[in-house]
Amino acid sequence: MPLSLWLSLAAVCAMGAMSPGPSLALVLRHTLGGGRMPGVAAALSHALGVGFYALLTVWGLGALIVRFPELFQMITWAGAAYLAWLGIKALRAGRAGALNADAMATSGMQAAREGMLVALGNPKLILFFVALLSQFVTPDMSLAARAIIVFTAMIIDGGWYVLVAVGLSHSRVLPWLQARAHWINRATGVLLLALALRVALEPIGG
Repeated sequence: MPLSLWLSLAAVCAMGAMSPGPSLALVLRHTLGGGRMPGVAAALSHALGVGFYALLTVWGLGALIVRFPELFQMITWAGAAYLAWLGIKALRAGRAGALNADAMATSGMQAAREGMLVALGNPKLILFFVALLSQFVTPDMSLAARAIIVFTAMIIDGGWYVLVAVGLSHSRVLPWLQARAHWINRATGVLLLALALRVALEPIGG
């Protein structure tokens, strides 16, 4: 995978992880209620769920390219439209995405279980991966390149949430995130719109 392509993937995955939402609120709640370890447990289990969805998506898209290239092209364009819609939604969110994460009594096992359930129980996550990864999967993509895509999504997701859990356990990360939620939304919106425009003008693998 070319470095420029991987950087695009990494940037969108990072913005997706940083966007205020239920996953981030979950990690914050467990960190506030149980300390660093429950927060880290929630972060790592959520990343495993993300990796599972990414693996299914990459594997399924790879088979689809070989058997039905025209259908894959349609999915690519539909994915670009979906990413554009998400981008517009993020730009319009403004401060509406600000977090309100109350503390809750928790344990490491409970945090890990809920982190996995939040990832696997979010149907929008699989839609996001289908839309996102269809822009990066190519017919001749090697197994190693597909593994890079999956591990990139999983490591960035887990790395961000672990950083939040560790930082929140001894600093003022939550107020910082709350104050900048609208800027995170705007940056995410711009990146998603840029990716959608990129694939519309020059579809990957087309």
